[in-house]
Amino acid sequence: MKFVRTKIPDVVMIEPAVHGDERGYFVETFRQDKLEDFLGFKVGFCQDNESKSSKGVLRGLHYQLPPFSQTKLVRVITGRVLDVAVDIRKGSPTFGQHVSVELTGENKRQLFVPRGFAHGFVVLSDEATFAYKVDNYYAPQCDRGIAFDDFQIDIAWQMNKEMLQLSAKDTKQPLLKDAQLFDFSENLYV
Repeated sequence: MKFVRTKIPDVVMIEPAVHGDERGYFVETFRQDKLEDFLGFKVGFCQDNESKSSKGVLRGLHYQLPPFSQTKLVRVITGRVLDVAVDIRKGSPTFGQHVSVELTGENKRQLFVPRGFAHGFVVLSDEATFAYKVDNYYAPQCDRGIAFDDFQIDIAWQMNKEMLQLSAKDTKQPLLKDAQLFDFSENLYV
């Protein structure tokens, strides 16, 4: 299992070793000890989620505020998505910047998205099955989002806007400048 820091060092790409032969493959998708050794702090995942979506479905940009903020470890089981993490920690040297990576059922890559980041993805293949771990339970009173098309963030979603399919909730999210955010000086892992 290989861990690679992205252009925003708190967001980490995980490349698991895939062992394959004519029968198929085996991959270890999660090792808490190795992840925590790399990160230097504990992460206690408590829930696994899975979604299936068709081409053009865009889910995001989502996050939860404290005390229910969430770390996510995301991956694609089948299909292809463009996965995005946006730094929404006021005072961070990378505030408002984002990391976007292609996750596929074939490359088996995963993205570690820490607390203090908004997260979203768009399906690039005909359909995709997306799975992720979180370290805090869903809390509707803390659920927030940011507009996927905020010009200040400037995400290239690799798809024409007319092709995108969004939930009613995601069409009404505020711009980054109007959203409730995190403070970079706060330790979100206490």
